[in-house]
Amino acid sequence: MTSTTSMMCSEITEQPAALRETLAALLPLTPEIAALGRETRHVLFIARGSSDNAAVYGSYLLQVHCGRLTSLASPSVTTTYGAELDLSGVLAVAVSQSGRTEEIVETMRWAAGCGARTVAVTNGAGAPLAQEADLALVTRAGDELAVPATKTYTTQLAALAVLALGLGADRDRGQLAAVPDTLEASLDSPDGRIGEIVERLVGVHGAVVSGRGMAFSTALETALKLKEACYLRAMGLSYADLLHGPIAVVDGGTPAILVAADSGPTLPGMVELAERVVATGAAAYGIGGGPDLGAACDVAVPGPDLPEWLAPIGLAIPAQIITERLSRRLGYNPDSPRGLGKVTQTS
Repeated sequence: MTSTTSMMCSEITEQPAALRETLAALLPLTPEIAALGRETRHVLFIARGSSDNAAVYGSYLLQVHCGRLTSLASPSVTTTYGAELDLSGVLAVAVSQSGRTEEIVETMRWAAGCGARTVAVTNGAGAPLAQEADLALVTRAGDELAVPATKTYTTQLAALAVLALGLGADRDRGQLAAVPDTLEASLDSPDGRIGEIVERLVGVHGAVVSGRGMAFSTALETALKLKEACYLRAMGLSYADLLHGPIAVVDGGTPAILVAADSGPTLPGMVELAERVVATGAAAYGIGGGPDLGAACDVAVPGPDLPEWLAPIGLAIPAQIITERLSRRLGYNPDSPRGLGKVTQTS
């Protein structure tokens, strides 16, 4: 069995401070972001792994609140196929915790060579990604020693929220500035239902994790974390994709973990999904979603009190805590999942 503490647990608790420092450093850069925004129309996100899940949040955020068409890059288009595209008018946003993943650096260089302007979102101030971008949004997460990303992930989300403000999102920056305090209060009063969900997940071999809209990014990240640290066969699926067939795999041995903000237009659909899952005899566990989702699920953990556009930053934390506790409960070391390193190189 592993010890009762882990680096991952410590780094989860460091997130309010990391977010506070990140926002203090990045919010003053919104005029520079705005300048790049005036030269571009579309946004191309370049990322892998947890950073790709952060990019999904950025994609929804910029489309809904900035009115900009976004897409997620396929790095193999350049690294494997060597294709050339016309990217004039495109803002390429490369997201990488380390800033040293060669595939991501190469793809950002390719985008610049095809006419794009570039932004790096990274925790590596001196990394190639930050040095070569037109503008670097360097997060202030500090050293992250556990392999599963926690504070580097949520500070990426904060950086993308700053990016949205710079690109014209009509959102209250005071709400963003208040996020660290909200999360600090949440971490100071952990919800006992987290332990109940952990115990219910002991013994299952698979789970479906679903979200919609802004919260879809957190569903994907939760599934990734459960695979990385708990070796659970977790599928991250959007609400719509889940209903188009894969819901058939949800049964007595395969619970659904449903992630939602406490408000917003996607919440009613997530509540209906929880009711449908429970009606089939399967278990539904909620993360966030307020009292409505809580009432529809077998067990639900409340998310921090944040508006929908910022909710994914807060929703990631109970998901991280569930993962860390379940990993240790299963006798694993959440800090060093087998077969994984902190920087993954692909070609």
